Amino acid sequence: MSRLKDICIDCADPWPLAHWWAEVLGYQVRPYTEADLEALRDQGFDDPRSDPNVAVDPVGEDGPTVWFNRVPEPAVGKNRIHLDVYGDVDELVRHGAVVVRHLERWTVLADPEGNLFCAFADQRER
Repeated sequence: MSRLKDICIDCADPWPLAHWWAEVLGYQVRPYTEADLEALRDQGFDDPRSDPNVAVDPVGEDGPTVWFNRVPEPAVGKNRIHLDVYGDVDELVRHGAVVVRHLERWTVLADPEGNLFCAFADQRER
């Protein structure tokens, strides 16, 4: 019936959060073309760091684009949807994540804006 296109994350400041997640996921922030920059200027944004919608794409593989969209309201309560990643918790914490709680098979963390995600040990390494 359908297939996954994008994952969209609401946030207060898309530029730094998109760059943070790009590093965590091994993705890249989508490069801005001159047409993109002109469209931003037409919207009143002179710098891509002010872009209210920043895309992060996989590098050299298939996968969904992750969009970071500026919203005016703060996050309230637990996320109804979240990302699960394979990764080293200590490395994620050094990168700026915060441990929320350790569970038996995964760890719940928060990104720099407080969005929850879960980290699992990479099964391919075992």
